Parts: sequence; C-alpha cells; structure tokens
Amino acid sequence: MILIRTALAALVAVAVAACTGGPSGTPGASPSSAPASAGPDASGVDAGAIGRAFVEALAAGDTAAAEAMEDDTMRSAAPAAALGQLWDQVVGQFGAYQGIGTVETAVTAPYVNATVTTGFARATVPLIVTVDADGRIAGLHLGQPGPAPSGASSAPPSPVATASPAGYVDPAAFAETDVTVGAAPWALPGTLSMPVGEGSFPAVVLLAGSGPNDRDETIGPNAPLRDIAGGLASSGIAVIRYDKRTKVYGAQMAADPANMTVQEETVDDALAAVALLRRTPGVDPDRVFVVGHSLGGFLAPRVAQQAKGLVAGIGMLEANTSPLQAVILDQFEYLASEEGGASPQAVAALPAIREQVALVDGGTLSASSPASALPLGVPAAYWLDLRGYDPAATAAGLAMPMFISQGGRDYQVPPSELAGWRSALAGRDDVTIREYPALNHLLIAGTGPSRPAEYAVPGHVDAALVADLAAWVMAH
Repeated sequence: MILIRTALAALVAVAVAACTGGPSGTPGASPSSAPASAGPDASGVDAGAIGRAFVEALAAGDTAAAEAMEDDTMRSAAPAAALGQLWDQVVGQFGAYQGIGTVETAVTAPYVNATVTTGFARATVPLIVTVDADGRIAGLHLGQPGPAPSGASSAPPSPVATASPAGYVDPAAFAETDVTVGAAPWALPGTLSMPVGEGSFPAVVLLAGSGPNDRDETIGPNAPLRDIAGGLASSGIAVIRYDKRTKVYGAQMAADPANMTVQEETVDDALAAVALLRRTPGVDPDRVFVVGHSLGGFLAPRVAQQAKGLVAGIGMLEANTSPLQAVILDQFEYLASEEGGASPQAVAALPAIREQVALVDGGTLSASSPASALPLGVPAAYWLDLRGYDPAATAAGLAMPMFISQGGRDYQVPPSELAGWRSALAGRDDVTIREYPALNHLLIAGTGPSRPAEYAVPGHVDAALVADLAAWVMAH
C-alpha cells in the first residue's frame, strides 16, 4: 500500500521516521549507539519517560495527546489519525495490548532512542521511540518481536486469525507448509500453498505493498494476500507468500538508511522466492509468475527484468505507473478534499508534503538530503533509486504475459493510473487488463467514496478478480 500505509511504513520500518539531520542524526539502533542511564539527561530530558508516555497514549487511544508529543516533521507524517491506524495494525497483528515492561534508552546523537518493551497477546514487541533534545518524539519503529508475555496466551486471537475463508477458498484442495525465503542475514518466514495431487503446477510469488507487511498483508481485519493465495491454490496453482524484510528486520534496515531502496525492501527477496518456487517439487519451473499488489505490482516489472528469463509472466494489482511521490501527494490531496473526508490532519500536512515532493522532483536531491525534508521521512537513497525506474517502460520491454487489475474506488492508486499501462502496452495481445468498478485498494467491493476507515471493515478480495487471475495463470 501507499499512504496512509506508506506513512506508517516509514515510521515503523523503512527508516525511519522523519527525524534525520544528516548521517550522524539517523535514529535507530546502530553500532555507535551508547547506553544511556535511566532518568533525565544533562538537558533535563527523560527520554525513557517520554517514550513510555507516548506508547501509553497510543494504547489508551489518546492519539491527540500522542500527536502533541511529536515534533513538526513527525506530526506531518504521522498525525493523530495515522497513529490510530498504526496502533490498530499493531494490535491486529500481535493481539490485545497487555502492558509495558522495561524501558531502555540509548544515545544516537543528537537523539535518544527509548526502547519500550510492550506486551501483546501473541508477542512482546520493542517499540523504539526516538526523542530529540527538546523532548519531542522524532521517530518510531518496531523492533524484532519476541515471545508473548507470560499468561497472555489466553487472550483472544485477532479477527484475521479467526475469520472464515472466502467462499472461493477450498481448504481441502491444497496444503500449506512453512518455508524460508532467502538466506542469512535476510532469511524470511513464508508459506507455501500447494495444490493437492500429483502434477507439475503453475506457481505464483505474491508481493505485498509498501510497509512492514506480513505474508497475508494483514490490514486491520483484512488479509488480501491470504485470500488470493487460498483462491489460487484452490484452482490448482502453487503460491508462496512471505513476511517482508521490513517487518522481520526493521531495526537492522533502519540502522542503514543510506542503503535502503526498493531493491532491499522488495526486489531481492522476490527473486529469492522465484528461485525457491522453481526448485520446489511439484512446481513447473517454466511457469512461475510474479503477482504484486500496490507497491509490489509497481515493482513486478523490475523483478521480472532482473529475473532474466526465470519468470513466466507478471501481474500488477492496483499498481501505479506515476512516480511514487506523485501518488503520495495525490493521496494527501484526496484525503484533504470533501470526497475524501476533509481530514484536518491531511489538510495540515499538505504544505509540507508538497515541499517534500518538490525536493524529490527537483534537481537538488542528493544522498545527503535529510530524510526529514523528504516524503514520509523516507531517506534519500530510496528516492534516488526510484528516479531511474519507470514501471510502464520496464514492462514494455518484457516479452511475457501480463495481468493488470484496477479498482474503480481505489483512491490510493486511482483508475487514472491505468492510462500509463495502456499507453506503454498498447497493441499487445499478451496483456490482460481488467477493471472492477466496486473495488477499493484492498481489492474489496464497496459503495461510495473510499476512505481509510473502510479498511477497518472485514471483507474478502473480490471473487471475480481471483477467478480472472487464476484463469490467466492457468492459460499461460
């Protein structure tokens, strides 16, 4: 996903919330971080207490108080509404909030990172809160989750874990096993959905959208990639999906923002998943496809290009062709409009977002440009890398079948984005484009203008889309 999801991604994994002041000012764990004692430092700022208070405000649902603790740049990227969505995602993924354990601090000058060990029903999660010299919150990301707190196992599972499968999923038609995508130091846990029976099955690697997504692309009570995997596997197609590197190794990636690009976020692991499927018994190695949602679809042509003939075709579900920064700006403008709900937070953030996008579009962006001056606090390396990538032009240079879907109610990647795909791929009989007027960005049907609150309503990926995608794979 892109915004509001991307804003959260920037905060919890990609780097890095918007608080860098150059290479020495990047928050997050690093080899140079030195432990800090508990209590106020020489300036009178008690980063541990501030970090605890911030997490307590989020847990209590007092996102206005949490927003008031942020610095200006952080507030523009993560206003109260976005913080509420972030907390809902964390609770949806790890279970009900249980309480705060230890709080440890470490100096990464000029910031102090407060690691707030937070208990949930299914995991203990280090929430790393970056505090500046004035005692303001300048960043937030998730550390590596650990075992659930003692006594928390009786908490109810998340709505996603207990939801009934979509009607098109036949659990008896396939079996699921755990797999590992890639190797150390970036090995990722994943799931292989393998059809029952003998044969040489076509196969699909599913790529999630932006942010620290799990293998199901869990968003509130919804799990789009789990729906798609189950639907395809029920139709005789093997599927691999996996937790993203930004989810499993968020802290490690945040420590090295100078080398944070979509290559590390998505492409390298997608290539590893392709290689894994090609050597999986029961899979036809010549019929391995890559299908991406949102940012995953945006990057699918790049994955196929680098796969050098090892991918049989690509699918782009709700994928933009416009530059990422332009789509981010469009999303803020939509959310600030009457149709998008006229969010006060989006209205307030727009001037800063416009300036940040202008820097990415202009000629002065460089590796030393601070992340605080860039969209969503994502570091310069990310934007510089994307300057050389045109998904539509890359797709046009690939001699392989393609499937493109577009929802008519998607405000994050609006229907106008289809024009770029149509223009670049005009006249090709190996390109299938399908439009679904009722679908939002999560590929779920609805009515009226789509807004972020809709993502909190349980649903399943549209049956017609899953059937069309399955038919396309089986035909190639």
